Amino acid sequence: MRLIDTPLPGLALLEPTVFHDERGSFCESYQQSTFDAVIGRTVTFVQDNQVSSVEGVLRGLHEQQAPHAQGKLVRAVQGEVFDVAVDLRESSPTFLQWAGVTLSAENRRQLWIPEGFAHGYLVLSAGAEVLYKTTDTWCPALERTIAWNDPRIGIRWPLAREPILSEKDRLALPFDPR
Repeated sequence: MRLIDTPLPGLALLEPTVFHDERGSFCESYQQSTFDAVIGRTVTFVQDNQVSSVEGVLRGLHEQQAPHAQGKLVRAVQGEVFDVAVDLRESSPTFLQWAGVTLSAENRRQLWIPEGFAHGYLVLSAGAEVLYKTTDTWCPALERTIAWNDPRIGIRWPLAREPILSEKDRLALPFDPR
């Protein structure tokens, strides 16, 4: 597994080694000790989530706060998404900065989003299937939704038209540090 640096400390883009032959291909998408070595710490995942979306769906920006903050390991197993993480760690030198990467079934890349980041993605292909592991279970009382178009954050989404949003995402407010 190869680590590709991002501009935000702690945020990591991971690219697995893929083996090809006449039958097709094989890659190890997750192996605990390799992941921990690449990330530089031990991470325990407690839940896997799978989301199916059509083109133009934008999900996010979502964060779960302490004491049940979630780290996420995200990948697209079908289609293509523009995946975004926003640093919400107030003590970080990159506070409120964002990074976006393309995750696809073709590139097999995964994005490690540590605790303290908001997450969202936009579906670029006709449809996408996104899988992600989390370090804590969902806790609605600690979930925070931030407006996907918050001007203070300034994400440059590759939008062809207005995104398709859930009601929760449509009603989300700009970032408030609380």
